[in-house]
Amino acid sequence: MRESCLDAFNSYVARYDASDERIALKVEHTYEVAELCAEIARGEGLPPADVDLAWLCGLLHDIGRFEQLCQWGTFSDADSCSHAALGIQVLKDEMGSFTRDPEWAHIIERAVALHSDFRLPSDLGARERLFCTITRDADKVDILRVFNQSGCGAVLGIDPAEFSRGEISDTAFGAFGERRCLARDERPGSLDGLVGAVCLAFELELPASRTALGDRGYLEALLREPFGLSPHFDSELTQRRWDAICDVMQCLPSNSRSDVEREAPHERLMNRLGRSEAEFDSGGYVDGNAFLDALLERFDA
Repeated sequence: MRESCLDAFNSYVARYDASDERIALKVEHTYEVAELCAEIARGEGLPPADVDLAWLCGLLHDIGRFEQLCQWGTFSDADSCSHAALGIQVLKDEMGSFTRDPEWAHIIERAVALHSDFRLPSDLGARERLFCTITRDADKVDILRVFNQSGCGAVLGIDPAEFSRGEISDTAFGAFGERRCLARDERPGSLDGLVGAVCLAFELELPASRTALGDRGYLEALLREPFGLSPHFDSELTQRRWDAICDVMQCLPSNSRSDVEREAPHERLMNRLGRSEAEFDSGGYVDGNAFLDALLERFDA
């Protein structure tokens, strides 16, 4: 199954400009996310057929990116269109090349449509949420790889010489304190994109996803030497905030939750994903103000 799907994917991508480095980078990201989806699915105890379905969700999650780049010359949704919505349009014509199973097609469409949303909708069924969550987690893990392999200018839009003079905004640090991802309008500071990448680790929902991130060392490398640069900043406030971020992230647990270990992995996962939105997210956040107060008290000069 995977070999035929890879052939279909590569045939689709061959329609676009192979000399464009951005195409090659997006293909590499696609392959990495697909393998991560399969690894996470196996780690969560899913049966082989569902591992293959998770892999296929990863393979197709960014299929709208190629047409987005062709039409608009950018991967920026704000300057073009939603690449997820465009991916659904592409799959209307291409899905038959990957699967003719209606249930698989529905799951893949949901995973593609929702993989980049800030939050999943509360009305998803347990099985829909399962594959959406695997896809979103895998995407986040590989985004941290991309950050590690990219330059400061490409990611933050600032010259490396300006990195030490960068700032972490109150808005971004507040979101970090709430242990959540940053919305697109919460990045006014020049270093907020870096904070946003670090915050991706907070929202990895599955234990196997956190294990995959820990095994690869992407987060540790980004904290230690972001973009290959020394994280020493001219601003005392920026330095204090970065030191606080590093301290917290180094203590971030990467193993599964002890209170659910008695359940079989697949049963545990389906039970958890079948709960209400409030229950599902209840363990992922702390009170932001109390968290920030504690940080600032500890790191104040």
